[in-house]
Amino acid sequence: MLFRYMVGAVSARTGDEMSGPALLVMGLAVTGSPVPASLLLAGLTVSGAAGGPLLGVLLDRSARPGRLLASCLLGYAAGLLLILALLGRVPDAVVVGPAVVTGLLGPALTGGWTAQLPLVAGQGRLGRATALDSMSYNVAGLAGPALVGAVAAAGGGGAAVLVSAALLIAALPAAYGLPTRSGPVLPEGTDHGARVGTGSEVRSGTGRSESPARAVRAKAGVVRAEVRAGVAAIVRNAALRRATIGSMVSCCGLAMLVVSVPVLGERLTGESGHGALLLAVTAAAGLGANAVLAALTRPRKPARAEASQPWDVAEQAGDVARPSENGPGARFWDVVQAAGTAVLGAGMVVLAVSGTFWVAVVGAVVAGLGEGPQLTALFAVRHREAPARLRSQVFTTAASVKITSFALGSALAGPLAAYDVGFALLAGAALQATAAAVLLPRGRSSPGDVRLG
Repeated sequence: MLFRYMVGAVSARTGDEMSGPALLVMGLAVTGSPVPASLLLAGLTVSGAAGGPLLGVLLDRSARPGRLLASCLLGYAAGLLLILALLGRVPDAVVVGPAVVTGLLGPALTGGWTAQLPLVAGQGRLGRATALDSMSYNVAGLAGPALVGAVAAAGGGGAAVLVSAALLIAALPAAYGLPTRSGPVLPEGTDHGARVGTGSEVRSGTGRSESPARAVRAKAGVVRAEVRAGVAAIVRNAALRRATIGSMVSCCGLAMLVVSVPVLGERLTGESGHGALLLAVTAAAGLGANAVLAALTRPRKPARAEASQPWDVAEQAGDVARPSENGPGARFWDVVQAAGTAVLGAGMVVLAVSGTFWVAVVGAVVAGLGEGPQLTALFAVRHREAPARLRSQVFTTAASVKITSFALGSALAGPLAAYDVGFALLAGAALQATAAAVLLPRGRSSPGDVRLG
């Protein structure tokens, strides 16, 4: 079962990683301008922030989450094919609508799979399964842009979109065959004394009858309270606030890199598909940098045993360091995030001034050497600082604002790249410099203690 899960996850996530660059290359080829191409990417990404929470609720409440996941895969593939059919035949603004609707299903291709992992592996093998699942993101991030570059160079941007949709469809059997859930799962914060009645009323644990409308309003109130608590956890914690704001600014600049490289590839080689290969180079460099970082760093294990809690499993296994007021490695991950952001910006500067494709490859490598550790450090800071009961809220809320920031950067990058691709890349580099300045730790903190060696 785990093997089938992994095959489906790699196929779906590779198709997802292909979809954005494929739309960029296709939009550039059909319209001759990066502006509509960047708007397509912005539409595909901006709605993910809205679709993610709703899909999560539906998957958690479904007795057969695999079937819902398969429906999302099919809908995403159909949306890509619809965009392919419409582009160049209707006004560009009309095509953005299907891109936005399609993007609502995007989170199912990533987090939707990971959420089903406990059903597939069971608790005994969950640690190993989680490690394998994480590797599928790296494989997809490397293979997706590379496939776009190779397929677009051979058959054009439309062919790359077709391959992306085919990979999504190929994952349908694995999704449909995911295990069923034995019973309903109540989200944290709901009234566990309540039970759903039949007919036209809901009975609470006290025996009082409540109308369905009142029950819905009560559940909506719980959801709103949890969302507010997650936002407050980020706003009130200096390290989380700094990491979130810095990652938002950096992600906006990263979108300018993603939108600009097809234009840069066309300028340097005459083929926009070669620009997508630069994204694959960046992903490969980031993967290598993270491998080295993992070998050089290890968290300090707690000095004494503490009461076990379900959310402490990773910490007790040594995966996440416990907070240390002012240890020698107190700000290690904060510094890594800031340094990685600065290196990413330096790579974008090299890309901006590149006069040959091989110089651009060097810039892509430098950018990847910064982007990989930057993301790892961001996750480490979130794990270190987020309250245990609000950890999921912190991660999803921060991820949503990053997605929105990426969409904004994509929309801005199109006109800039149309004016001058080098100027667009330099603007992205300036955003990375701004983000690095925001991310530099200041004052006292309580981060995790990480030792080198």
